[in-house]
Amino acid sequence: MNELRFEDVTVRYGQTVAVDGVSLTVPGGQVVGLVGESGSGKSTLARAAVGLAPYAGRILLGDQPVPTRGRRRPLQMVFQDPYSSLDPRMSIGESIAEAMPRGTSRAQGRAEVERLLELVHLDPTRASARPAELSGGQRQRVALARALAGRPEVVIADEITSALDVSIQGAVLNLVRELQAELGLSMLFISHNLAVVRYVATHVAVMRDGRIVEQGPTAQVLAAPEHDYTRELLAAVPGSTTRSLR
Repeated sequence: MNELRFEDVTVRYGQTVAVDGVSLTVPGGQVVGLVGESGSGKSTLARAAVGLAPYAGRILLGDQPVPTRGRRRPLQMVFQDPYSSLDPRMSIGESIAEAMPRGTSRAQGRAEVERLLELVHLDPTRASARPAELSGGQRQRVALARALAGRPEVVIADEITSALDVSIQGAVLNLVRELQAELGLSMLFISHNLAVVRYVATHVAVMRDGRIVEQGPTAQVLAAPEHDYTRELLAAVPGSTTRSLR
């Protein structure tokens, strides 16, 4: 199982440096949480990985540069907004099937759509439904199924619970943990919420002003943070928030 590596990655928008020399590894079969406030560069780093932002440095899967063109996309991204990430003109089954590898037959596609919907705990009979007929939490489950349909080596989840009601967030996070355990999923999980990252991630990297200021095993970093910014983020986490995710 290949690891995803960012090596000295920098992203500039004009004179603004959004990501500044970031090096980060997502080991195969692990969930790495990337945490920081809005504007810290987390989403920009993710967009660079999937070819949506130009960058300097190297982004590697195993020993090879990550391909961002062509049908085969070994990195799949799940976006923050489940309302805009799915085509409203397509059924959810069509959206999932569209992401499948080239050469998948119609019969194979139907069977795979059913399997993936069951995997994310949605009734396969909903395959003909349009996104507008689903709740936000259900749409985010479809977005996860769509990402998995591409048979990726790494999934990048960008703030996938922040647009959802608090009552639904826990169910989606439980699904992420379940998928990771069942599939051995490799994931870069981006969030501004340390309680969320603590719940799903084996490793954590803390990002501020475009740079990684601290990283390591989640339990170690959160038990004894070395950087003042990490301590600030931890101090902002109510104890009840963490308990509510258990």
